[in-house]
Amino acid sequence: MTKALFFDIDGTLVSFNTHRIPQSTVDALRQAKTKGVKVYISTGRPVDFINNLSQIEDLIDGYITTTGALCIVGKEKFNCHRISPENVNKLIAAARAKGKACVVVGTEHIAVVNDSEELTRQFRKGLNLDYDFYPLSDVLQEPILQVSPFFDKAEEEEVMKEMPDCVSSRWHPAFTDITNINADKGKALLAMCDHEGFKVSETMAFGDGGNDISIIRQAGIGVAMGNATDEVKAHADYVTTSVDDNGVVNALTHFGII
Repeated sequence: MTKALFFDIDGTLVSFNTHRIPQSTVDALRQAKTKGVKVYISTGRPVDFINNLSQIEDLIDGYITTTGALCIVGKEKFNCHRISPENVNKLIAAARAKGKACVVVGTEHIAVVNDSEELTRQFRKGLNLDYDFYPLSDVLQEPILQVSPFFDKAEEEEVMKEMPDCVSSRWHPAFTDITNINADKGKALLAMCDHEGFKVSETMAFGDGGNDISIIRQAGIGVAMGNATDEVKAHADYVTTSVDDNGVVNALTHFGII
């Protein structure tokens, strides 16, 4: 019996086309909650970037953020995994050397290296983000949870060879999210299960991007959206329709959740 649902945000709950959650999804989650099912978010976004869930905020029981580097339930934060200062400096140096934008996520604030038109196009416009970045020197005083350089695949592979204690997961073609090797959505699911007191077999996880593969594989039932990449679909127990075509509703109906 499924007791907890885990949802990626972009491309899973929220449409890339409208930047909103389809009303059918909102209604389905409310119906699931009336049956005692818990709802959790599982996102690559840090807390300050979660700006598109107002339609369901009252339904959310907890958050996996920054690709699993930090879990939050109420005011409690746990399962925190920082990137070593040495690796943070390597990533910043690589971004500067390549002239590429790089977002640096601390436990409290977020900075950007080499702010660019591409970052504006992909982050501010593409993801509908309106955020005033903090000075890098200030953010580097905090534990760093995630670094997101605007590297292509070849650049990503090159830099990751130098950081065996980090992992890279890509859900967007323009950039990748790099975290501590102990931080991914699948490992964070285990931490959330332990914290909340339900079994992994009682979970269902939804996703569409590369950073969702670990949680789709880990969950009791892994669901890939119809708009997911082929790689994500290959790891799923079930492939539903797209986010814009009632994908969440159809999967929850298929498995008898609603």
